[in-house]
Amino acid sequence: MAEEKEFSKAQRASLLLLAVGQDRASTVLRHMGPKEVQLVGSTMAQLGPITSQLVDEVLEEFIIEIKNETGLGLDSDEYIRNMLTNALGADKAGSIIDRILLGANSKGIEQLKWMDTRSIADLIRLEHPQIISIILSLLDADQSADILTLLPENMRADILMRIATLEGVQPAALRELDDIMEKQLTGSEGVKSSQLGGIDAAANILNFIESAVSDPMMLDISEQNADLSQRIQDKMFVFGDLVKVDDRGIQTLLREVSTDQLLLALRGVDTLLRDKIFANMSRRAAEMLRDDLEAAPPTRLSEVEAAQKDILAIAKRLSDAGEIALAGGGGDEFV
Repeated sequence: MAEEKEFSKAQRASLLLLAVGQDRASTVLRHMGPKEVQLVGSTMAQLGPITSQLVDEVLEEFIIEIKNETGLGLDSDEYIRNMLTNALGADKAGSIIDRILLGANSKGIEQLKWMDTRSIADLIRLEHPQIISIILSLLDADQSADILTLLPENMRADILMRIATLEGVQPAALRELDDIMEKQLTGSEGVKSSQLGGIDAAANILNFIESAVSDPMMLDISEQNADLSQRIQDKMFVFGDLVKVDDRGIQTLLREVSTDQLLLALRGVDTLLRDKIFANMSRRAAEMLRDDLEAAPPTRLSEVEAAQKDILAIAKRLSDAGEIALAGGGGDEFV
């Protein structure tokens, strides 16, 4: 039973969908985003043998959560606004609320999330940079990072600067975005100025771009606006910043990370971060990982960076879900 309790939330969600049957599971999956569908699908394929005891446990947890649900029967937008405002305060919740609700009401943006990044880049590359910056602000940071690297090099720094300095989107700009997507935002005539972009958005996108691409962009921005460049860098959360995450957060993160990912990502990192990772693993697991690191052959830097960015993406997802706290690169603020 000890092994069963180590199941991650993704594994428990996958087990629940397997337990409810194919038809009901299909209905649930239709309401998930592309990343969630991919995560659940891949997790299902890796579950292996499942005991009836674990099935009962997961179903019982689900029933308890449903019984405790307080949002049933309420206006969903209003419920989300009140919940996030109470949890984060009006200032911090504002931009998150606008992004969630605007994205939820945008069929065009939702359609983009299911497209491959090359197709999106081809679709928007001839648009005005300001329109591109709005689109990238509405997408997930890792998806926006991939799209940005596929755009012409001479456009990247300008688009990132526009994202960093984007303070709001007026209805007219949203209508222009509607034209590009050939979709109408639900209720677009009554949409208020929405808080998109900003320093945090630019930094999050940069976190998912390889240094070979991001360094020239930041150099270009620094030459044009040194203060803006520094503010973006101060907000970036890099792999080495994981040393600032508390032990409970590291343990939560490690449950979501594969050993192969960790083995690659820890190549070349400083001793302090390695020791923190080892200290939050079982003694046997830590010893095995140390031995594997010592025996591992030389690895391409691009592969190491890719593994680190994959882990950072998991950390960001856990942070967004409130399961861990990531200390911002610029100080004591949490993001």
